[in-house]
Amino acid sequence: MNRAAKLLPTTIRGFSTKAEGKKTCLYDLHKKHKGNLVNFAGYEMPVQYADLSIKDSTIHTRKYVSIFDVSHMLQTHITGKDRVAFIESLTTADVEGLKPNTGTLSVFTNEKGGIKDDLIVTKTDQDFIYMVTNAGCIDKDLPYLQENAAAWRSKGKDVQITTLDGRGLVAVQGPEMAKVLDTDIDLSKLTFMNTAVGKVFGIDGCRVTRCGYTGEDGVEISVDPAQAATLVERLLAAKESQVRLAGLGARDALRLEAGLCLYGNDIDENTTPIEAGLAFVVAKKRRETLGFPGAEHIVEQLAKKSWKKRRVGLVAEGGRAARGHLPLNAASPFGPATVGFVTSGCPSPCLGKNIAMGYVDTPYAKEGTVLDVDFGTKQTKVTVAKMPFLKTNYYTGKKN
Repeated sequence: MNRAAKLLPTTIRGFSTKAEGKKTCLYDLHKKHKGNLVNFAGYEMPVQYADLSIKDSTIHTRKYVSIFDVSHMLQTHITGKDRVAFIESLTTADVEGLKPNTGTLSVFTNEKGGIKDDLIVTKTDQDFIYMVTNAGCIDKDLPYLQENAAAWRSKGKDVQITTLDGRGLVAVQGPEMAKVLDTDIDLSKLTFMNTAVGKVFGIDGCRVTRCGYTGEDGVEISVDPAQAATLVERLLAAKESQVRLAGLGARDALRLEAGLCLYGNDIDENTTPIEAGLAFVVAKKRRETLGFPGAEHIVEQLAKKSWKKRRVGLVAEGGRAARGHLPLNAASPFGPATVGFVTSGCPSPCLGKNIAMGYVDTPYAKEGTVLDVDFGTKQTKVTVAKMPFLKTNYYTGKKN
Protein backbone atom coordinates (compact mmCIF):
# COMPACT_ATOMS: atom_id res chain seq x y z
CA MET A 1 0.00 0.00 0.00
CA ASN A 2 1.37 3.42 -0.92
CA ARG A 3 1.83 6.24 1.59
CA ALA A 4 -1.22 8.18 0.40
CA ALA A 5 -3.50 5.17 0.78
CA LYS A 6 -2.31 4.65 4.38
CA LEU A 7 -3.55 8.14 5.19
CA LEU A 8 -7.09 7.40 4.01
CA PRO A 9 -9.54 6.79 6.89
CA THR A 10 -10.78 3.20 7.00
CA THR A 11 -14.36 4.45 6.84
CA ILE A 12 -14.06 5.45 3.17
CA ARG A 13 -14.85 2.79 0.62
CA GLY A 14 -14.38 2.96 -3.11
CA PHE A 15 -10.63 3.62 -3.20
CA SER A 16 -7.73 1.51 -4.37
CA THR A 17 -3.96 1.77 -4.53
CA LYS A 18 -3.87 1.52 -8.33
CA ALA A 19 -1.63 4.23 -9.71
CA GLU A 20 -3.79 5.26 -12.62
CA GLY A 21 -7.25 6.72 -12.53
CA LYS A 22 -9.28 9.40 -14.24
CA LYS A 23 -8.19 12.93 -13.51
CA THR A 24 -10.33 15.91 -12.63
CA CYS A 25 -9.60 19.33 -14.09
CA LEU A 26 -7.74 20.15 -10.86
CA TYR A 27 -5.31 17.22 -11.03
CA ASP A 28 -2.29 19.38 -11.91
CA LEU A 29 -3.16 21.75 -9.07
CA HIS A 30 -3.23 18.83 -6.62
CA LYS A 31 0.23 17.79 -7.77
CA LYS A 32 1.53 21.36 -7.59
CA HIS A 33 0.35 21.71 -3.99
CA LYS A 34 1.71 18.29 -2.97
CA GLY A 35 -1.54 16.45 -2.56
CA ASN A 36 -1.28 12.81 -1.50
CA LEU A 37 -3.29 11.08 -4.22
CA VAL A 38 -5.23 7.81 -4.21
CA ASN A 39 -7.60 6.22 -6.68
CA PHE A 40 -11.06 7.05 -5.31
CA ALA A 41 -14.21 6.11 -7.26
CA GLY A 42 -12.01 5.76 -10.34
CA TYR A 43 -10.40 9.21 -9.97
CA GLU A 44 -7.02 10.27 -8.65
CA MET A 45 -8.02 12.37 -5.66
CA PRO A 46 -6.12 13.96 -2.75
CA VAL A 47 -6.43 12.42 0.71
CA GLN A 48 -4.65 15.41 2.23
CA TYR A 49 -1.97 17.96 1.39
CA ALA A 50 1.57 18.14 2.69
CA ASP A 51 0.99 21.28 4.77
CA LEU A 52 -1.79 19.94 7.05
CA SER A 53 -2.63 16.67 8.78
CA ILE A 54 -6.18 15.33 8.40
CA LYS A 55 -6.89 16.35 12.00
CA ASP A 56 -5.60 19.89 11.52
CA SER A 57 -7.38 20.24 8.17
CA THR A 58 -10.68 19.24 9.77
CA ILE A 59 -10.27 21.78 12.57
CA HIS A 60 -9.17 24.43 10.07
CA THR A 61 -12.37 23.97 8.07
CA ARG A 62 -14.50 24.58 11.15
CA LYS A 63 -12.57 27.77 11.98
CA TYR A 64 -11.73 29.31 8.62
CA VAL A 65 -12.13 28.13 5.00
CA SER A 66 -11.15 24.96 3.14
CA ILE A 67 -11.34 24.10 -0.55
CA PHE A 68 -12.32 20.61 -1.73
CA ASP A 69 -12.19 19.27 -5.27
CA VAL A 70 -15.52 17.49 -5.90
CA SER A 71 -15.25 17.61 -9.69
CA HIS A 72 -15.41 13.81 -9.81
CA MET A 73 -19.12 13.97 -9.01
CA LEU A 74 -21.65 13.65 -11.85
CA GLN A 75 -23.24 16.94 -12.88
CA THR A 76 -26.29 16.60 -15.10
CA HIS A 77 -28.86 18.80 -16.82
CA ILE A 78 -32.32 17.32 -17.36
CA THR A 79 -34.24 19.18 -20.08
CA GLY A 80 -37.58 18.87 -21.88
CA LYS A 81 -41.12 19.89 -20.91
CA ASP A 82 -41.65 16.64 -18.96
CA ARG A 83 -38.43 16.95 -16.93
CA VAL A 84 -40.14 17.62 -13.58
CA ALA A 85 -42.46 14.61 -13.81
CA PHE A 86 -39.55 12.49 -15.03
CA ILE A 87 -37.32 13.25 -12.02
CA GLU A 88 -40.26 12.79 -9.67
CA SER A 89 -40.76 9.31 -11.13
CA LEU A 90 -37.25 8.34 -9.98
CA THR A 91 -36.75 10.29 -6.73
CA THR A 92 -38.57 11.19 -3.52
CA ALA A 93 -38.32 14.94 -4.22
CA ASP A 94 -41.23 17.33 -4.73
CA VAL A 95 -39.53 19.04 -7.67
CA GLU A 96 -42.75 20.73 -8.79
CA GLY A 97 -43.07 22.36 -5.37
CA LEU A 98 -39.53 23.77 -5.35
CA LYS A 99 -39.15 27.48 -5.93
CA PRO A 100 -36.97 28.44 -8.91
CA ASN A 101 -33.22 28.19 -8.14
CA THR A 102 -33.85 26.04 -5.09
CA GLY A 103 -32.65 22.51 -4.52
CA THR A 104 -33.15 19.64 -2.13
CA LEU A 105 -31.36 16.52 -0.97
CA SER A 106 -33.13 13.48 -2.37
CA VAL A 107 -32.59 9.83 -3.25
CA PHE A 108 -33.08 7.42 -6.12
CA THR A 109 -35.00 4.43 -4.77
CA ASN A 110 -35.45 0.85 -5.92
CA GLU A 111 -38.67 -1.18 -5.96
CA LYS A 112 -38.11 -2.29 -2.35
CA GLY A 113 -37.64 1.28 -1.17
CA GLY A 114 -33.86 0.90 -0.88
CA ILE A 115 -31.56 3.80 -1.73
CA LYS A 116 -29.84 3.53 -5.13
CA ASP A 117 -27.99 6.81 -4.52
CA ASP A 118 -28.36 10.14 -2.75
CA LEU A 119 -28.26 13.33 -4.78
CA ILE A 120 -29.04 17.03 -4.91
CA VAL A 121 -31.71 18.06 -7.39
CA THR A 122 -32.13 21.77 -8.19
CA LYS A 123 -35.00 23.41 -10.05
CA THR A 124 -33.44 26.29 -11.97
CA ASP A 125 -35.21 29.31 -13.45
CA GLN A 126 -34.00 28.18 -16.86
CA ASP A 127 -35.11 25.24 -19.01
CA PHE A 128 -33.33 22.51 -17.06
CA ILE A 129 -33.04 20.72 -13.75
CA TYR A 130 -29.50 20.63 -12.36
CA MET A 131 -28.54 17.43 -10.58
CA VAL A 132 -25.39 16.31 -8.76
CA THR A 133 -24.87 12.63 -7.93
CA ASN A 134 -22.06 10.58 -6.42
CA ALA A 135 -18.90 9.73 -8.34
CA GLY A 136 -18.93 6.17 -7.05
CA CYS A 137 -22.38 5.59 -8.56
CA ILE A 138 -21.82 7.10 -12.02
CA ASP A 139 -21.69 3.69 -13.68
CA LYS A 140 -25.19 2.88 -12.47
CA ASP A 141 -26.77 6.36 -12.16
CA LEU A 142 -26.08 7.54 -15.69
CA PRO A 143 -27.40 4.43 -17.48
CA TYR A 144 -30.40 4.51 -15.11
CA LEU A 145 -31.21 8.08 -16.11
CA GLN A 146 -30.58 7.50 -19.79
CA GLU A 147 -32.56 4.27 -20.00
CA ASN A 148 -35.55 5.73 -18.19
CA ALA A 149 -35.42 8.88 -20.34
CA ALA A 150 -35.41 6.72 -23.48
CA ALA A 151 -38.43 4.81 -22.15
CA TRP A 152 -40.26 8.09 -21.56
CA ARG A 153 -39.44 9.33 -25.05
CA SER A 154 -40.76 6.07 -26.53
CA LYS A 155 -44.10 7.01 -24.99
CA GLY A 156 -44.04 10.47 -26.56
CA LYS A 157 -42.66 12.31 -23.53
CA ASP A 158 -40.11 15.12 -23.81
CA VAL A 159 -37.03 14.59 -21.63
CA GLN A 160 -33.28 14.58 -22.32
CA ILE A 161 -30.20 13.91 -20.20
CA THR A 162 -27.05 16.00 -20.72
CA THR A 163 -23.94 15.36 -18.65
CA LEU A 164 -21.53 18.21 -17.90
CA ASP A 165 -18.50 16.05 -18.64
CA GLY A 166 -15.26 17.34 -17.14
CA ARG A 167 -16.79 20.47 -15.62
CA GLY A 168 -15.19 21.63 -12.40
CA LEU A 169 -16.99 21.48 -9.08
CA VAL A 170 -15.27 23.19 -6.15
CA ALA A 171 -16.57 23.09 -2.58
CA VAL A 172 -15.61 26.12 -0.48
CA GLN A 173 -16.48 25.34 3.13
CA GLY A 174 -16.13 27.08 6.47
CA PRO A 175 -17.59 29.90 8.57
CA GLU A 176 -15.59 32.60 6.77
CA MET A 177 -16.48 31.47 3.23
CA ALA A 178 -18.55 34.59 2.51
CA LYS A 179 -15.60 36.81 3.49
CA VAL A 180 -13.30 35.38 0.84
CA LEU A 181 -15.64 34.70 -2.09
CA ASP A 182 -15.29 37.56 -4.59
CA THR A 183 -18.55 37.37 -6.55
CA ASP A 184 -21.27 39.55 -8.04
CA ILE A 185 -23.86 37.21 -6.49
CA ASP A 186 -25.46 38.64 -3.34
CA LEU A 187 -24.47 35.99 -0.81
CA SER A 188 -26.64 37.55 1.89
CA LYS A 189 -29.67 36.46 -0.17
CA LEU A 190 -28.25 33.11 -1.26
CA THR A 191 -29.46 30.84 1.53
CA PHE A 192 -28.90 27.14 2.12
CA MET A 193 -29.82 24.97 -0.90
CA ASN A 194 -30.31 27.99 -3.17
CA THR A 195 -28.35 28.55 -6.38
CA ALA A 196 -27.37 31.46 -8.65
CA VAL A 197 -25.18 32.01 -11.70
CA GLY A 198 -22.67 34.83 -11.85
CA LYS A 199 -19.03 35.87 -11.75
CA VAL A 200 -16.65 34.47 -9.15
CA PHE A 201 -13.21 36.10 -9.00
CA GLY A 202 -13.97 37.54 -12.44
CA ILE A 203 -14.82 34.15 -13.99
CA ASP A 204 -18.12 34.20 -15.87
CA GLY A 205 -20.77 31.51 -15.84
CA CYS A 206 -20.15 30.03 -12.41
CA ARG A 207 -23.07 28.28 -10.77
CA VAL A 208 -22.84 28.89 -7.02
CA THR A 209 -24.99 26.69 -4.77
CA ARG A 210 -25.13 27.28 -1.01
CA CYS A 211 -24.48 23.75 0.17
CA GLY A 212 -21.72 21.32 1.02
CA TYR A 213 -21.15 18.16 3.01
CA THR A 214 -19.26 19.38 6.06
CA GLY A 215 -21.98 20.82 8.32
CA GLU A 216 -20.46 24.29 7.85
CA ASP A 217 -21.59 27.24 5.80
CA GLY A 218 -20.26 26.92 2.29
CA VAL A 219 -20.87 26.79 -1.43
CA GLU A 220 -20.23 24.45 -4.31
CA ILE A 221 -19.11 26.23 -7.47
CA SER A 222 -19.66 24.62 -10.86
CA VAL A 223 -17.04 26.18 -13.13
CA ASP A 224 -15.60 25.90 -16.64
CA PRO A 225 -12.83 23.28 -16.32
CA ALA A 226 -10.36 25.59 -18.07
CA GLN A 227 -10.93 28.16 -15.30
CA ALA A 228 -11.15 25.84 -12.28
CA ALA A 229 -7.47 26.04 -11.26
CA THR A 230 -7.52 29.82 -11.63
CA LEU A 231 -10.56 29.98 -9.36
CA VAL A 232 -8.85 27.88 -6.70
CA GLU A 233 -5.59 29.83 -6.84
CA ARG A 234 -7.48 33.10 -6.41
CA LEU A 235 -9.31 31.64 -3.42
CA LEU A 236 -6.00 30.56 -1.90
CA ALA A 237 -4.64 34.08 -2.36
CA ALA A 238 -7.57 35.72 -0.52
CA LYS A 239 -6.47 37.84 2.43
CA GLU A 240 -9.80 38.00 4.26
CA SER A 241 -9.31 34.62 5.95
CA GLN A 242 -6.98 31.62 6.07
CA VAL A 243 -7.85 29.48 3.04
CA ARG A 244 -6.34 26.02 2.63
CA LEU A 245 -6.78 23.02 0.38
CA ALA A 246 -8.35 19.92 1.95
CA GLY A 247 -8.78 16.32 0.85
CA LEU A 248 -10.84 13.19 1.32
CA GLY A 249 -9.57 12.56 4.84
CA ALA A 250 -10.84 15.84 6.31
CA ARG A 251 -14.01 15.65 4.22
CA ASP A 252 -14.85 12.26 5.72
CA ALA A 253 -14.24 13.39 9.30
CA LEU A 254 -16.26 16.56 8.74
CA ARG A 255 -19.27 14.78 7.26
CA LEU A 256 -19.22 12.19 10.03
CA GLU A 257 -19.12 14.88 12.74
CA ALA A 258 -22.11 16.45 10.97
CA GLY A 259 -23.96 13.11 10.98
CA LEU A 260 -24.06 12.91 7.18
CA CYS A 261 -24.21 9.64 5.29
CA LEU A 262 -21.66 8.30 2.83
CA TYR A 263 -23.24 6.22 0.09
CA GLY A 264 -22.02 2.64 0.12
CA ASN A 265 -21.19 2.88 3.82
CA ASP A 266 -24.18 4.30 5.68
CA ILE A 267 -26.88 3.97 3.01
CA ASP A 268 -27.32 1.48 0.19
CA GLU A 269 -29.93 -0.45 -1.79
CA ASN A 270 -30.82 -2.57 1.26
CA THR A 271 -31.65 0.46 3.39
CA THR A 272 -34.73 2.66 3.09
CA PRO A 273 -34.68 6.41 3.81
CA ILE A 274 -36.77 5.74 6.92
CA GLU A 275 -34.37 3.17 8.35
CA ALA A 276 -31.52 5.58 7.59
CA GLY A 277 -33.16 8.38 9.58
CA LEU A 278 -33.65 10.35 6.37
CA ALA A 279 -37.44 10.60 6.35
CA PHE A 280 -37.10 14.30 5.49
CA VAL A 281 -35.93 13.44 1.96
CA VAL A 282 -39.36 11.94 1.28
CA ALA A 283 -41.26 15.15 0.54
CA LYS A 284 -44.64 15.53 2.26
CA LYS A 285 -46.47 15.78 -1.05
CA ARG A 286 -44.75 12.67 -2.40
CA ARG A 287 -46.01 10.67 0.59
CA GLU A 288 -49.46 11.31 -0.86
CA THR A 289 -48.85 11.25 -4.62
CA LEU A 290 -46.35 8.34 -4.50
CA GLY A 291 -45.16 7.47 -8.03
CA PHE A 292 -41.51 6.72 -7.26
CA PRO A 293 -39.99 3.23 -6.93
CA GLY A 294 -40.76 1.57 -3.60
CA ALA A 295 -43.10 4.38 -2.55
CA GLU A 296 -45.72 2.12 -0.99
CA HIS A 297 -43.15 0.32 1.15
CA ILE A 298 -41.57 3.57 2.34
CA VAL A 299 -44.91 5.20 3.17
CA GLU A 300 -46.02 2.05 5.01
CA GLN A 301 -42.88 2.22 7.15
CA LEU A 302 -43.68 5.82 7.98
CA ALA A 303 -47.31 5.14 8.79
CA LYS A 304 -46.78 2.01 10.87
CA LYS A 305 -43.34 2.87 12.23
CA SER A 306 -42.53 -0.67 11.21
CA TRP A 307 -38.79 -0.47 10.55
CA LYS A 308 -36.67 -3.22 12.07
CA LYS A 309 -33.37 -1.36 12.08
CA ARG A 310 -32.33 2.25 12.56
CA ARG A 311 -29.24 4.35 11.83
CA VAL A 312 -27.79 5.77 15.05
CA GLY A 313 -24.83 7.81 16.22
CA LEU A 314 -22.26 6.18 18.50
CA VAL A 315 -19.75 7.85 20.84
CA ALA A 316 -16.84 6.30 22.76
CA GLU A 317 -14.77 8.15 25.34
CA GLY A 318 -11.74 5.93 24.76
CA GLY A 319 -10.50 2.75 23.15
CA ARG A 320 -10.08 2.17 19.45
CA ALA A 321 -12.10 4.01 16.83
CA ALA A 322 -14.84 1.84 15.36
CA ARG A 323 -14.82 1.09 11.66
CA GLY A 324 -17.26 -0.25 9.11
CA HIS A 325 -18.66 -3.80 9.37
CA LEU A 326 -17.73 -4.33 13.02
CA PRO A 327 -20.55 -5.96 15.03
CA LEU A 328 -22.42 -4.10 17.76
CA ASN A 329 -23.30 -6.31 20.72
CA ALA A 330 -25.72 -5.98 23.62
CA ALA A 331 -25.83 -7.94 26.86
CA SER A 332 -28.42 -10.73 27.10
CA PRO A 333 -29.17 -13.60 29.53
CA PHE A 334 -27.31 -15.87 27.13
CA GLY A 335 -24.24 -13.69 26.68
CA PRO A 336 -23.42 -10.96 24.13
CA ALA A 337 -25.95 -10.76 21.28
CA THR A 338 -25.23 -8.99 18.01
CA VAL A 339 -27.85 -6.27 17.52
CA GLY A 340 -26.29 -4.22 14.74
CA PHE A 341 -23.13 -3.16 12.96
CA VAL A 342 -20.94 -0.10 12.45
CA THR A 343 -20.99 1.62 9.05
CA SER A 344 -18.56 4.55 9.55
CA GLY A 345 -16.25 5.65 12.29
CA CYS A 346 -13.24 7.83 13.11
CA PRO A 347 -11.62 9.85 15.89
CA SER A 348 -13.38 13.22 15.89
CA PRO A 349 -10.75 15.98 15.58
CA CYS A 350 -13.18 18.59 16.93
CA LEU A 351 -14.72 16.59 19.79
CA GLY A 352 -11.69 14.65 20.94
CA LYS A 353 -13.76 11.46 21.09
CA ASN A 354 -14.25 8.46 18.85
CA ILE A 355 -17.48 8.75 16.88
CA ALA A 356 -19.28 6.39 14.56
CA MET A 357 -22.62 5.61 13.03
CA GLY A 358 -24.25 2.31 12.37
CA TYR A 359 -27.49 0.34 12.32
CA VAL A 360 -29.08 -1.37 15.30
CA ASP A 361 -32.27 -3.30 15.88
CA THR A 362 -34.97 -0.78 16.75
CA PRO A 363 -35.19 -1.63 20.50
CA TYR A 364 -31.53 -0.60 20.86
CA ALA A 365 -31.80 2.72 19.00
CA LYS A 366 -32.73 4.80 22.06
CA GLU A 367 -30.29 7.57 22.95
CA GLY A 368 -28.12 6.55 25.90
CA THR A 369 -28.13 2.81 25.14
CA VAL A 370 -24.70 1.30 25.81
CA LEU A 371 -23.37 -1.28 23.35
CA ASP A 372 -20.04 -2.99 22.67
CA VAL A 373 -18.12 -2.69 19.42
CA ASP A 374 -16.69 -6.15 18.83
CA PHE A 375 -13.12 -6.00 17.52
CA GLY A 376 -12.74 -9.75 17.88
CA THR A 377 -10.22 -10.01 20.69
CA LYS A 378 -11.33 -6.80 22.38
CA GLN A 379 -14.52 -4.80 22.83
CA THR A 380 -15.04 -1.06 23.21
CA LYS A 381 -18.13 0.42 24.82
CA VAL A 382 -20.08 2.99 22.82
CA THR A 383 -23.17 4.99 23.68
CA VAL A 384 -26.01 5.65 21.25
CA ALA A 385 -25.98 9.41 20.71
CA LYS A 386 -27.97 12.06 18.93
CA MET A 387 -26.71 13.27 15.56
CA PRO A 388 -25.26 15.53 14.34
CA PHE A 389 -22.42 15.15 16.78
CA LEU A 390 -21.57 18.82 16.23
CA LYS A 391 -24.05 21.64 15.66
CA THR A 392 -24.41 22.43 11.97
CA ASN A 393 -23.92 25.99 10.71
CA TYR A 394 -25.85 26.16 7.44
CA TYR A 395 -26.70 29.69 6.31
CA THR A 396 -30.47 30.20 6.36
CA GLY A 397 -30.48 33.98 6.45
CA LYS A 398 -31.76 33.89 10.03
CA LYS A 399 -29.75 34.57 13.15
CA ASN A 400 -29.15 31.47 15.28
